[in-house]
Amino acid sequence: MGSTHLKALARIPGAELAAVMDMNEARLSGDLSSIQGNIGGPGERLDFSAVKKYRTVAKILGDPGLEAVDICLPTNLHAPAAIEALRAGKHVLVEKPMALDGHSADCMIAEAQKHGRVLMTAQVVRFIPSYRGLAELMRSGRLGAVRSAIFRRRCAAPTWGPWEFDSSQSGGGVFDLLIHDVDICQFLFGVPEAISALGYEDMLRGIDSIVAHFQYPHIGSVLITGGWHHIGAYPFSMEYTLVADGGTVEYSSAGRPATFYTADGKTELLPSPEQDCYQSEIEYFLECLSAGRQPEYCPPEESARAVKLARMMLESRDRKGEKIACNL
Repeated sequence: MGSTHLKALARIPGAELAAVMDMNEARLSGDLSSIQGNIGGPGERLDFSAVKKYRTVAKILGDPGLEAVDICLPTNLHAPAAIEALRAGKHVLVEKPMALDGHSADCMIAEAQKHGRVLMTAQVVRFIPSYRGLAELMRSGRLGAVRSAIFRRRCAAPTWGPWEFDSSQSGGGVFDLLIHDVDICQFLFGVPEAISALGYEDMLRGIDSIVAHFQYPHIGSVLITGGWHHIGAYPFSMEYTLVADGGTVEYSSAGRPATFYTADGKTELLPSPEQDCYQSEIEYFLECLSAGRQPEYCPPEESARAVKLARMMLESRDRKGEKIACNL
């Protein structure tokens, strides 16, 4: 994700890359060619000759010339690094998931408020046109009442490091992948009354799958499903289907563009402008800094809520589908 964010940042006028931090000497030299993300494209060789280079979080946060930091560390380091950065007076953009538990996420928000800094989690799916268009269609009223929804996301288990296969450090496939769908679900529908989930986990083999039912009193069924499917060549994909009084909306990254199939038999493509969703999210973060405001479109309170809901999914799966009340 660091590679992906760097490439997006380079396309934003007025944004200056001032420093990079990494413990890996090859990456610190600008050689990111071994990196591969789901939708961010392959890594490249970048020119870091004009930027400062640090090997520890403490050192980079001690640089008084830096106004903001973009945290793309392993998941278990998100909260401690973000809290340290906020205390150092830096604005913070932190990769998803915001944290591995709700308490840590709440502590991050408290530190941002205490020090008057901007804190935002990089929930990039909010900036993907196919999902943004869905939200705009819902809010227009044309879709009407939603009766069912399915959000699905899956890929091969990532092999960025051994920490990925330790759920206490990575959160597994739910926190790596489905945190996006949890976030979109609560963005569209709010907090569910309860969550139940079933699935299977074998981290050593790269399997971490789940089917979660988010229960809302006004929607027949809302499912979030997917996860990691072994280590290897299984391709990344994401999709959704919403059935509503006004019609059905469907999207799949595997080749079906976001389309509104209206109840009266018409077909309408959702707006899908050509844009880099990572660039869009970083631009929005920088706009918030320039305006001196917290991110209203992607507020940290909602990112923290997504963490808490994802944790409930795993708790229910561990309890063989037991219904967990969402008392947030």
